[in-house]
Amino acid sequence: MAKVVFEASETDPTALDQDFLDRYTTGLDEYRTMVEATPWSELVEQAGLTEAEIRGAADVYLGAKRTVISWCLGVSQHQHGVDTVREIVNLLLLRGNVGRKGTGPSPVRGHSNVQGNRTCGINHKPTEEWLAKLDEVCGITSPREPGLDTVHTVAALHRGDLKVFLGMGGNFVRAAPDTKLTAEGMGRCELTVHVSTKLNRSHLTHGKEALILPCLGRTERDEQESGPQSISTEDAMSSVMLSLGSRKPASPHLLSEPEIIARLARAVMPASATPWEWYVGDYDRIRDVMAKALPGFEGFNELVRQKYGFRIPQPARERDFRTPSGKAEFSHADLPNVIPEEADVLVLQTMRSHDQWNTTIYSADDRYRGVRNIRELVFMNRRDMKERGIAEGDLVDIVATSRDGSVRSITAFRALEYDTPRGSAAGYFPEMNVLLGPDDYSRQSDQPLMKDIRVRIAKTA
Repeated sequence: MAKVVFEASETDPTALDQDFLDRYTTGLDEYRTMVEATPWSELVEQAGLTEAEIRGAADVYLGAKRTVISWCLGVSQHQHGVDTVREIVNLLLLRGNVGRKGTGPSPVRGHSNVQGNRTCGINHKPTEEWLAKLDEVCGITSPREPGLDTVHTVAALHRGDLKVFLGMGGNFVRAAPDTKLTAEGMGRCELTVHVSTKLNRSHLTHGKEALILPCLGRTERDEQESGPQSISTEDAMSSVMLSLGSRKPASPHLLSEPEIIARLARAVMPASATPWEWYVGDYDRIRDVMAKALPGFEGFNELVRQKYGFRIPQPARERDFRTPSGKAEFSHADLPNVIPEEADVLVLQTMRSHDQWNTTIYSADDRYRGVRNIRELVFMNRRDMKERGIAEGDLVDIVATSRDGSVRSITAFRALEYDTPRGSAAGYFPEMNVLLGPDDYSRQSDQPLMKDIRVRIAKTA
């Protein structure tokens, strides 16, 4: 699409936002040289689309006054996911679609506080600047040794390096790649603790000692010393709002997540000077500290009580680019070769069905794709099925070879024809998690390659 934009700029001076490019970006000439030197034949092969299809999409882009490009894990859970996101930004920059109303990149993070976790420091490698501010405000000395992300946590569990696993919600065993390997690792812990609103399968896979700590759900009333409490959440668009539960708690014995954390902290660090119990008495006190420690949260309690909450400042929205050059920097990553070398290998992605929320499966139906009462399936292109002698509804075996050399397989899955590009296939997670090994993750992002699994598919013998 960028190639089409550059071509259009030869005869139409409005195809590129030259004023924006000159004032706010760097690296454009090098990027243009790379794009123009890349032949259409190579672009078509790697995209899996025809030149006409790519040009059609680019024409829509050229005709739009404002553009937002949005994506989910389908883009990021690839070996070259980071470079792909950078290429999305490259395309947006060409027409000044960053820092204007109704424009910009928009990664979608579906959970109700995933973005908020990272904003508030749930990060295995927080910056020194962030830690220093936290220490100053809270009067503590934070550990500086980096932690582990999900991929490396699974590996460390399996090696027996981790003694305690504490999970705040979620269904770690089922959500992580290679369910069996993750479960084995959990079993090697001295202690596993799950803070949860409801039971899930991860609770059945535990260490030598195990605790399940039930907590209040977000819809339940949270009464503390100062009265009813609201919690704050950040959505995928960086908007922060209050959430006030109204339902009667399922049990009078349920504690809130903040209270559970505070009690655990006091039990582990009885001499801690941090006023854990005082925080729990009124969550506004927690937010007052956050207002001092987190950039963009000044006046937190007042801002979050506005009708629609508030949006955390994002420098790029104001065309303030926090890069070494002080400008938006065009990425110059080479176009990767993503086509498998072996002709019989397909690239498989795992995904969720319509009647599924994360790892919670409400039914075996998928209204998105016209499927009823089955999850052990694989969607395939008609020509790929024909080449392999596979008919609609046949049982097939799917085999993947992990980067570590291990061979992984699932058997007797039903093959269904679907309008997926030739050379690709798709199926549901967590049923297909076993096809990914612990070494199958992107070296750019540490994301598991759940949309980039190389497989062979054949009829079940």
